[in-house]
Amino acid sequence: MSQKILSQIDADGNATVMLNRPEVHNAFDPDMVDALTATLRKLESTSKVRAIVVTGAGKNFCAGADIEHMKRSARFSREQNLENARATAMMLHTLYTLAKPTIACVRGAARGGGVGLVAACDIAIAERGATFRLSEVKLGIIPAMISPYVVAAMGRHHAHRYLLSGEEFDSAEAFRIGLVHDICEEPELNAVVGRMLAHLYSSGPNATVAIKKLIPQVAGSRIDEALLEMTAQRIAEIRATPEAQEGLSAFLEKRKASWVTPASGLSRKKPEDSRQGAKAAKAAKKNNSGTADERSYTRMK
Repeated sequence: MSQKILSQIDADGNATVMLNRPEVHNAFDPDMVDALTATLRKLESTSKVRAIVVTGAGKNFCAGADIEHMKRSARFSREQNLENARATAMMLHTLYTLAKPTIACVRGAARGGGVGLVAACDIAIAERGATFRLSEVKLGIIPAMISPYVVAAMGRHHAHRYLLSGEEFDSAEAFRIGLVHDICEEPELNAVVGRMLAHLYSSGPNATVAIKKLIPQVAGSRIDEALLEMTAQRIAEIRATPEAQEGLSAFLEKRKASWVTPASGLSRKKPEDSRQGAKAAKAAKKNNSGTADERSYTRMK
């Protein structure tokens, strides 16, 4: 049996996590849910990992929960169904709260729980032909476990429409309502993801972790004395850290911070002509890495 979750880490610490059930459009069953949770936790604890890209094998991103398994769940006990649901809820929460930045790289269809995965990532980038659908209502069920992330991503008003109607919407609409941050033509998708990885690579690793903790604490919070004090304490603590001092010194000295130099040690010059450009693109694909200024991202095969 093939692995349901594939992962790899390139020389610069960019991790790719691939949902690997293309024969069922990467629908997730309990084994796949457990494997994804375990993979995310392992990558989170791996110090060399700087960012994580979540994508799907084949033509589609993810069809959500496996319908065949859900159909069989009618024969399960309430406790078994609850255990399965809790595992899926934990998988989504693990992705959402991961200390490392996450990018959803979306090709093809995202349905139900697949939309939940997109919403749970920090950044979502989709190819123009991608489609989305919160289809649970059409099956007589509800998008319970994904709802916190979907509502947070697209807002309550849009969520009312798409959770209740179950209608399909395209990447342009997903961009308009805030579910995805960027859309592009399919051949450009890897390059757009690569540019985002470059932005993340130039961000302070510890600052990134601190920001991911800060956002849920301030989102929706009342701006009162307690919040003002908490944010004041956070900046006072972090700007005295070695990473912050290095970043501030690098800015004043007009140099790159120490964490920006790619671990691969690769550098890429601007091609002088189209032939050199083609060679550079071929080399980038072979090495699956690039500089922090123009990083290359190659989808797992």
